[in-house]
Amino acid sequence: MGKGVRARRLFSTSDGVEEAARILRADGLVAFATETVYGLGADATSPQAVARIYAAKGRPAFNPLIAHVADTDAARREGRFSPMAERLARHFWPGPLTLVLPLAETASVCELARAGLDTIALRVPAHAVALELLRHAGRPIAAPSANRSGHVSPVDADHVLEDLGETIEAVLDSGATPVGVESTIVACLADRAVLLRPGGAPRAEIEAIVGPLSAAEKGKVSAPGMLASHYAPRARLRLGAAQLEPGEAGLDFGGSFPHSSGAMILDLAPDRDLARAAANLYAYLRRLDASGAASIAVAPVPVTGLGEAIADRLARAAAPRPEKSLI
Repeated sequence: MGKGVRARRLFSTSDGVEEAARILRADGLVAFATETVYGLGADATSPQAVARIYAAKGRPAFNPLIAHVADTDAARREGRFSPMAERLARHFWPGPLTLVLPLAETASVCELARAGLDTIALRVPAHAVALELLRHAGRPIAAPSANRSGHVSPVDADHVLEDLGETIEAVLDSGATPVGVESTIVACLADRAVLLRPGGAPRAEIEAIVGPLSAAEKGKVSAPGMLASHYAPRARLRLGAAQLEPGEAGLDFGGSFPHSSGAMILDLAPDRDLARAAANLYAYLRRLDASGAASIAVAPVPVTGLGEAIADRLARAAAPRPEKSLI
C-alpha cells in the first residue's frame, strides 16, 4: 500500500467481513477487533503477507506471531496438543489465552510467522466478528496488536487508523474491544505449563486447571513480545561477504555477488526490496543449507527498516549455540 493512501474502514456486516477476508487471502493487511485489542491481520501461511506486518508496525525483530484460528480443530492442525493443553483449550477457548505448542506435522503457518521455531503460538478469540472473519478467510491469521511498535495497543478502529492508516488496506470496525489488554501466553511443552506473558486470562484461573505455572527461564523463552531463539543452519554463515570463497553457497542481496561458476546463489531481493528479502529469508537459508555447502557467504543488507530485523536474524543464525531452546 502506498504512502498517503488511507486504509478503508469496513463495517461488521456480512459484506464487510467478506471483503476483509478477500483482502487477507490476497496477502493484504486488515486490522480487526478481538476481545483483547485490535490485531493487525495477515495470512499466516504467506511469508510475503507476514513480512508486511513487520514493515507496517516498524517491528524491530522477527518475533514469533500469534496465529488466530476459528476453532480448536483448526488449532490441532497447526500445533500438537498435550492433555494439559487440551484442558486449557477446553476451558478458555474461545478466549484471551494463547497456547505455545510443538509444531504439528500438518502445520501451514509459515516459518517467518514462527520466527523459524519448531513451536507455534495459537489462539481462538472470543469475538463473534473475528471468528466470522477467520471462518471466511479459511486459514490461520497472524495478528499482533495493530499499532506501531512501541505505541499503545489499539482498542478501537480510530486508534488503528491513527497509527497504521497509510500502511494497511483496511480496518474492520467492530467498536471498542471489551478486554483491552493482550492475551495471556502459556507454553505447554514437555510436562509443564510455563507463563510467558500475563494478560487477559488470570493466572489463578489457569492454575485452577493445570496447577502452579512455572516461570519462564530467562533468556530461553520465545513467544510474541519476548526475545526469541531462531533457526540456525548447519552450515557456517559468513556475514558481510563481498564475494564467495571456494566451496561456499551464497545468500545474496540486490545482485551484490559476482558470478561464481557452479556455486548455489539465492538472492533475497534482486530489486533490494526489504519486505521481499524478509519474506524469503528463512526459506532461502534452508535451501542453501540443504545444498551441503559447509559455509554460506551472506551479502551485506542495509540496516534500515526491515533490514535491521534481517541483520538481527542473520547474526543470530551465525552465532554458535550449544543448544536450541524448546520455547
